[in-house]
Amino acid sequence: MKRAVYPGSFDPVTFGHLDVIRRASQVFDVLVVSVLNNKVKTPLFSVEERVKILEEATKDIPNVEVDSFSGLLINYAAEKNIHVAVRGLRAITDFEYELQIAQTNRKLSEGRLDTIFLTTSLEYAYLSSSSVKEIASFGGDISQCVPEFVAELIYEKYRIQK
Repeated sequence: MKRAVYPGSFDPVTFGHLDVIRRASQVFDVLVVSVLNNKVKTPLFSVEERVKILEEATKDIPNVEVDSFSGLLINYAAEKNIHVAVRGLRAITDFEYELQIAQTNRKLSEGRLDTIFLTTSLEYAYLSSSSVKEIASFGGDISQCVPEFVAELIYEKYRIQK
């Protein structure tokens, strides 16, 4: 059984993330979408909230599991017996950053964790969680960026009525 992990902050999950999830789920028997508990960042949503949001957003994809982790991806992947990480790329700047992480993970895992890259579909190439939060914080329309239920949760966090 081919298993992969798609790690990320997903704060919030966007249509770009969901595009990568759907496409990766067609390549692997099981895709574990795992929310990173990054102690360096101050997220809009807690890890538990992000897991619940992802579970709802991916409920129609039967081979997707949602989980969370702290620490190094290589340790999490080894614990779950996963040997492939999936990462999405929007632009060449993403590639430079992601390539360095992929090479580091491969080296630290002694070759047990490879990374595959999926380029984001063009209609989502502009999209980032940071820009979604910024637009929403000013009351802007994020309906083209995230599922409707996610938009409602984001506006609620910023206490904006839509």
